[in-house]
This record gives sequence, structure tokens and C-alpha cells, in this order.
Amino acid sequence: MKNTFQTIHSLHQSAEGSLVELRGWVAGRRDSKGLCFVVFRDGSGYCQCVFSQEDLGEDIFEQTKSFSLESSLIVRGSLHFDERQEGGKEIQVQSFEIVGVSEEYPISKKAHGADFLLSQRHLWLRSKRQWAIMQIRNATIFAIHKFFQEREFVQMDAPILSSNAAENSTELFATEYFDRSAFLSQSGQLYGEAMAMAQGKIYTFGPTFRAEKSKTRRHLTEFWMMEPEMAFYDLDMNMDLVEEMLRYVVNDVMDRCPEAFQVLGRNLDALQSVNQIFPRIPYDLAVQILRSEVDVNGMTAKAYLEGEIEKEVARQKEVMLEIEERETTANDMNSKKGVRNFNRNKADSLKNDLKQIEENLRNYPKWLESASTFSHGEDFGGSDETVLTMLYGCPIMVYRWPKAIKAFYMKVDPDYPDYAKGVDVLAPEGYGEIVGGGERETDIDYLLEQIKRHDLPQNAYEWYLDLRRYGNVPHSGFGLGLERLLCWICKLDHIREAIPFPRTSQRLEP
Repeated sequence: MKNTFQTIHSLHQSAEGSLVELRGWVAGRRDSKGLCFVVFRDGSGYCQCVFSQEDLGEDIFEQTKSFSLESSLIVRGSLHFDERQEGGKEIQVQSFEIVGVSEEYPISKKAHGADFLLSQRHLWLRSKRQWAIMQIRNATIFAIHKFFQEREFVQMDAPILSSNAAENSTELFATEYFDRSAFLSQSGQLYGEAMAMAQGKIYTFGPTFRAEKSKTRRHLTEFWMMEPEMAFYDLDMNMDLVEEMLRYVVNDVMDRCPEAFQVLGRNLDALQSVNQIFPRIPYDLAVQILRSEVDVNGMTAKAYLEGEIEKEVARQKEVMLEIEERETTANDMNSKKGVRNFNRNKADSLKNDLKQIEENLRNYPKWLESASTFSHGEDFGGSDETVLTMLYGCPIMVYRWPKAIKAFYMKVDPDYPDYAKGVDVLAPEGYGEIVGGGERETDIDYLLEQIKRHDLPQNAYEWYLDLRRYGNVPHSGFGLGLERLLCWICKLDHIREAIPFPRTSQRLEP
């Protein structure tokens, strides 16, 4: 059957007043005398459809009463552009067909808890906010592929089933594999190194699994990882590529998804920080900054956080006072209904702001204590990453890490033998690590020592050691967690919104 209908997204290609056909779902409705206004969605966007009794006739118009939330329709009518309407487009409906009347939809306009929404994830995905996030996810994936393809990288696929661990064997999901055990991949990196020796520059993009029981807003047990590996790249070249890639991807997504960002209310000025030069900070210096032994642009971490606490206390008083004033107006029956509703909605919004302020006032003293007492040689916690990026206000790179806290395959820095040539990229606004990588060790004897030290079975890594035996070259790479990047781009409170069907230690359905 030939496709005769259009998408809402493509309507800008049509002329004012032209006849169009759309197929989609009822996302909302309101009624007036002789009129039915439907917020219509088709997966590509939103628009308003106006059903008029005068145009349709009384009998046909009567059918609009069956338009329950998420009922599916085919509508035909004249297109009009109006920035005041949903999506800037309105359809004056001339005819329609009801494809499927929806039963009472379980997700209503009232507030629902996270557990309920996650149990209804298959339906929650239809909501406007989730639609916007998935649009941005798609654009982000597309931009990543575009970036690497333009630079002559070859996309290759690492296996999901493996006989060995890439990093921490305690975080592996084990499964039966005929007469032996296999593990779900926690990284395609080792295989990426092998493929880079064949193709020069490659990247993999696929699902990754970590058997962590973490209950934080930053952890999933199943997520998507993009991992490039490049022959003849050293750490500096690797960091250059990471910075170039993030700048390219974020800018491309901002250009492609204005409507989705508008739905989320995302301040794009905050994302413009990706266009600054990323500060590159050795681990030792980062520790000194956390401890307030070294300042950043004349400000120590201690002074900065104390200043933020003062600002939040003052802001708390202002917001509480405004909430009181707004609620007084909202409850004043002498005020017009529209004025009361406006102030009630504004008060509710301010209450959310107040919750964030209160959370900041709980967190900032803890972060200050954690930063000031940070022990050299430890990995950074989430609050430590947040403090560092708060001081810079843009993505930063922390490199040259103590080798004891990095993976066994990370190359030792010959100038700093206790350190590895690793790098983490930390996103601002409290989103922390989004990229981890570094230069790979080429010394086979050192790798053998590391395999023993980590109590890993050498026979499982013989194929990996072969990469050092046959045409050994310097090489580097990194891993980008797609969902963590999306959390920053979309400014999400929890990583579970960044993937269609989140998997955590507490959730395996739907």
C-alpha cells in the first residue's frame, strides 16, 4: 500500500491551507461549544487538530465524544501555521477515521510516583517528556555515528557473550553456555583493540552489562556504550579526540532537536560550555583542588561551597516568601479564576525549586567535608566530581591516575611510574563521569604481571596478549556511556529516563 499520509514533523514542507492527512494518537483534548480541540501526536511531533460541528455535521461530530486519551485516529484537513498552537501547527479537520478507541488510560494528568510510572514504562514512553528524551537519544546516537564515520572510523561489533572479564570480574553476569560458563559483556574494549589492529580506527556501539547493586541515580545494570580504539594514538591524541567528539555531538543535537529541548525546558546556554576548551587536570592537582590547597581562578573549593551555601540560604527565604504570596492570591476568591490558577501553578513550581534548594543545603556541607578530607589514591566519588566541575563550569578532563585504581590494561606513565595514562571526562551540573579511557599498555611482561595481580586466568587472555606479540603498536581508546551523556544533555534527575526500558538491580520489567 502506498504511503499517502504525512508526519507532523514534515508539515513545514507543506503550504498554508494545503490538505494533509495525519495518523496518530490523541494526547489531550478539550471541548467548547460545537468544537473539540485535540492535541495530536504521531511520534514525529505534536500539533493541534480542531474538530468543528459546523464543518463536520452534527452526526459525525458526535463521534468526537469517543476520543479518549490515546485513541488512534486518521485525520484529514487543512493546514494552518500558528505559533500560538501546539507545535506551531493546526489542522482544521474535514474528515477523520477512528482506528482504535482507547480504554481508560492508566496514566492520567495527576502526579504519579516513579515506581508506578516505571511499571507502566511501555505506556509512559508515550508522554511528551519521554518522547522528547527519546528524540534526543536518537539524535545523539546519530551524531556519534556521523562524527566517527566522517573521520574514517570503521564501526565494528564486539561480542556480547565472553569467556573473560574486561575489568572487574565481580561485576559480571554469568550464564550457562552449553558445558561451560559465559559472561555478559561489561565492555567491548579488549575486542576493540584487536579490531583496531586490523582496521586502524574503529568504534563499537552496543549494550553493556554490570552486575552492580548500586541504587544511585547514575547506575543501570544494562546500558549502551560507545567505545573507539585507535592504533598509533597516544594519550594526548586520545584526549583531543574525546573533546572534539563531545563538542561535535552536543552541538549537532542542539541544532537537530529544538522542539524536544523546549519540551524539557532545558537551558541550552548551559550546554554551550561544551564549546570551551576542556581544562586538563592531572589527578594530583585535582586532589589538591578538592582539599582547597590550590585555587581555581582565585577561588578555593571551600570558599566556593561556603559562598553557594550563603546564596542558597538567601534564595530559600525569597522563595518561601513568594510561595506564601502566590498561595494567598490563589486562595483569594475575589481574584479571577485565571489569576488564581496561574498563581497556584507558580506556587507549585516554586515548591519544586524549594525542594532543590533544601537538597543543596543538605548536600553542600557534606560535599565540603568529603572534598577537604579526600584521601590521595582513592577514586573520586560523585560529590567530588561535582565540586570539581562546579569550580570550572564546563566539562573537564582528569588524567594521569594512580595505576592502582585503574584497569590492568592501562599503560604506565614512564615519567610517573606509579601512575597510569588514563583519563576521565567529568560533565558539569553535577553529572560527573561520562567518559573513561586512556592509552593501552604495550609491555607484555607488565600485562602478565597485572593479570596475575588481579587474579585473572592467563589462558583466557592469551588472545589479547597476542596483540602485543604480533605487530605491537601504541594505541588508545575510551568508553562513552550513552545514558550518562544523555542525563547531562537533557538535565535528567535519574538515568532511568535516558533509556527506553531501564534495567536496575531492583527492576527487570516490563
